[in-house]
Amino acid sequence: MLQYVRPLRNDKDQLIHSLRTHRVNTLTELRRIEKVFAYVDSAEVTEPMTSAWAHYVNSNNLLSELRGLTRNYPFSSECLDEAKWLVIGDPASTRSWNYCWLVLTKIQNQRLIQKHAHSLAAQPAMWGGRAPTASGIDQLATACVNEWNRALRQMLRHWDSPPSTTGR
Repeated sequence: MLQYVRPLRNDKDQLIHSLRTHRVNTLTELRRIEKVFAYVDSAEVTEPMTSAWAHYVNSNNLLSELRGLTRNYPFSSECLDEAKWLVIGDPASTRSWNYCWLVLTKIQNQRLIQKHAHSLAAQPAMWGGRAPTASGIDQLATACVNEWNRALRQMLRHWDSPPSTTGR
């Protein structure tokens, strides 16, 4: 890995500029830069990396990627919004510069998918305006839970271990 990191050190300013101008807007690309910055070990990369992750989540790029993975039952924006609020209110959230990872793990750890899948499945609008049956709600909620959890696991696979304030 070191043979790839040395040339990238020379491009640190370019990477920082890319983060600040939001040219990078996918999870995969942000993770690639985050991994590089973990080896650069410079305090000047913390702010742009933190801001880039916040922009990725707050500009709906995270929601768009999650919905791209959940085409049958689009991922709940309410679920994502609740996770964001929980992260903001959590004093332990300062343990990482990676707002995206914090939000995704909050969804997982607080079991927000189950909560929001059931809430969605119970809405009459999901049933063409008619009252859903209990078994219908359970069946739709299970389908949402399965698809949304699959997408969440796929997104979390980008990290081998929790990112810290240094990106490692």
